[in-house]
Amino acid sequence: MGVSNNPLRIGDWMQTAGGRQYWPADPRPAEVHLDDIAAALSKQTRYGGHCLRFYSVAEHCIHIAFHLYSRGHGHAVAFAGLMHDASEAYLVDVPRPIKYRLGNYTEIEALNMAAIAERFGFAWPMPDAVKDADNRILLDEQAQNMAAPPAPWGVEGDPLGVKLRFLAPEQAEKAFLAAFAFFGGIG
Repeated sequence: MGVSNNPLRIGDWMQTAGGRQYWPADPRPAEVHLDDIAAALSKQTRYGGHCLRFYSVAEHCIHIAFHLYSRGHGHAVAFAGLMHDASEAYLVDVPRPIKYRLGNYTEIEALNMAAIAERFGFAWPMPDAVKDADNRILLDEQAQNMAAPPAPWGVEGDPLGVKLRFLAPEQAEKAFLAAFAFFGGIG
């Protein structure tokens, strides 16, 4: 978006929803803002938009967090679940079949997640319970919001059992912020 004229930063910067500069190739915890994350995730669709209805990354994260909490994982793990895709606010939600073929994408994603985790105080790398829930929710999302698959997805385990709500972006943003407050995040 913006060409960096700052010799102390790596790469170019982007403008966030809050009107700030952010260097996705050179993330710093002090430059991570909750309002930017909530705004961006609430407007991004899962699966690159290949869904039957609008379904945001923000809503996906909320389902993960409350599922974990309802299974007794406590606020810290649920909070990590809420924030598990927060880097996508700055990098976008890239579908899995593409993500791991994009050269250094996972490296940049890890840099951003480390900065976000440091800023908001959650576990990074993600706890195994978050990784498991993130895989299993694919089955709920597929059943409730995707056309019939032409072949099995290869996801192991049972669905989480969540009911997608298909929140509008404004609703998803408010719900994400409320979940952040509920699970003890400090902005």
